[in-house]
Amino acid sequence: MFLPDHIGSIGVFDSGIGGLSVANAISGLLPRESMLYVADNGNAPYGARTNEEVLAFSRRITDFLLAGGVKMVVVACNTATSMAIDTLRELYPEVPFVGLEPAVKPAATGVRVGVMATAVTLRSARYLALRDKYLSGHQVWENPCAGLVPLIEEYGPGSPEIRRYLSELLAPAGPLDTVVLGCTHYPLIAADIAAVLPPGARVIDPSGAAARQVQRLLEKRDLLVATDGQTRYDFLATAGGAPLQRTLRALDQLNRNRRWLVPAVTVSRAAINF
Repeated sequence: MFLPDHIGSIGVFDSGIGGLSVANAISGLLPRESMLYVADNGNAPYGARTNEEVLAFSRRITDFLLAGGVKMVVVACNTATSMAIDTLRELYPEVPFVGLEPAVKPAATGVRVGVMATAVTLRSARYLALRDKYLSGHQVWENPCAGLVPLIEEYGPGSPEIRRYLSELLAPAGPLDTVVLGCTHYPLIAADIAAVLPPGARVIDPSGAAARQVQRLLEKRDLLVATDGQTRYDFLATAGGAPLQRTLRALDQLNRNRRWLVPAVTVSRAAINF
């Protein structure tokens, strides 16, 4: 069984490469911190899974990360946050968790707001409460973006396939002035999204806010790395590692401190109890 030693690191997981947008924001804000990242692309996309499946995947990956010695778990997936983070906090009360939610509050200054998120996120009580609180009275266009996550995993930012999909998706939405990225995959294609929106439209990426919450929690618990040392980032995938490889090449800081990227041929699924 392969299990990297990551005592005192930050654990991060997502259904695939989307959580790299959050990991990249954390690395920029907290460059001394090491990270252990799990991409569960063998079970992706989470947005097409049942609530029970998403919770089961999240528990298993959390157990794996904690067995590796991480001091915090970042649920870098809006769908898993919606379905699992409350249960994870109950099961592991001593572990600090940071989750991702659609950045609805900063979108409240918009007039016609778009929310791009998975079907699981859009139907979750967490999202619906945020929408009712901050976007009541607004014109809100919501879309589950079916098929977008696999396209991002396969083709990546800037591809003709992504641009074609977004053009067709957003055409019926009308003149949106604000778009909330409610899935951590979507910041990776933020430039593509902006290119098909009206000029001046805001695209709201929650990655920076998540990184700042990581910093606040680590400071509160006196868990920040205090001195320069050997920062290392290890990336594990439950299926092929090609999407991670491609995406990391465009994320300089994460790539610079990368130690391992290990796909499922080396990481047995039993190691994560799948």
